[in-house]
Amino acid sequence: MPSLPRIKRTRPRSSDGEVLARPEPRVAELSAHGLTWVHLDTPTAEEATALQERFGWHPLDLEDVLSKRQRPKIDEYTEEGYLFAVLHFPVYDKNVQRLNAAELDTFIGHDYLVTLPAVELLPVTRLFRRCEEDEALRDQLFGKGSGYLLYHALDDLFDYCFPILDKIAHKLDSIEDDIDDERFDEVVRDISKAKQEIISYRKIIKPQRPTLRLLERYVERFLPEQLETYYDDLVDASERIWDLLDNYKEVVEALEDTNESAINHRQNDILRVLTVVSVILLPMTLVTGIFGMNVHFPGFETAAAWWGIVAGMVALAVCLAAFFRYKRWL
Repeated sequence: MPSLPRIKRTRPRSSDGEVLARPEPRVAELSAHGLTWVHLDTPTAEEATALQERFGWHPLDLEDVLSKRQRPKIDEYTEEGYLFAVLHFPVYDKNVQRLNAAELDTFIGHDYLVTLPAVELLPVTRLFRRCEEDEALRDQLFGKGSGYLLYHALDDLFDYCFPILDKIAHKLDSIEDDIDDERFDEVVRDISKAKQEIISYRKIIKPQRPTLRLLERYVERFLPEQLETYYDDLVDASERIWDLLDNYKEVVEALEDTNESAINHRQNDILRVLTVVSVILLPMTLVTGIFGMNVHFPGFETAAAWWGIVAGMVALAVCLAAFFRYKRWL
């Protein structure tokens, strides 16, 4: 039987005819002890579809992975034997200079863990690289099931949240020092930025709190019995973050009230000085108006009359200033 002709496959070329290198696969994969960890940052539709066909995920989960805005949630597929989780973590966006929610889509099966962050999450990437380079660590994490491996990835992510909280706390301390130094204009701008960061952080953490409690319950079947309490530590970390954000919210509101009170007090001082000056000048203006009329009065056109009027005006100003001082208006 004659052999069929082979299809000649040409490598992609650039416009000038140069042969281009084939793109390297972006899907990172590790396997040990019968467990496979697949990690992929910002998956494309083609990459997500290939993973769906490989692991047999529900088509709606694929839509959630490719969607830009998805609330934290847990979907359990008992018959298919996997769990789909969507979680959010704060990431500082340098383009807009504010905190944004970074989505982490996770699939947990008995023999696999797939992490698909919408943007690069450094704690997950670093943990994957450490498992790739350290065989002992890989054996330790992979040998206790997919639930335990996911716990360590989420634990590193929550540990990554606390330095951001420390920066907010440091910023609040700096604002307090600026209020003491009476740099009120700078304080108004700094308080606005701090409030924005706290609000953004709260918007990320608040909807995730009930999701973590659900995850703690659903992920038990992917954990050995002696490790079932590990996810309670993640819930505690989430609650600690929320409590700190509540404290920071109260602190920044108190600092804002203090700064506004200080600004109002300074404005009152300025208005009080201006009022005193106006009240002192008012009778002096009246005197100059009376003696400035085009009529003759005793001592008209004499130097003694001029000096007498000036002395009377000075004495009136001194008496008014002494009276205001006595009343503690100055």
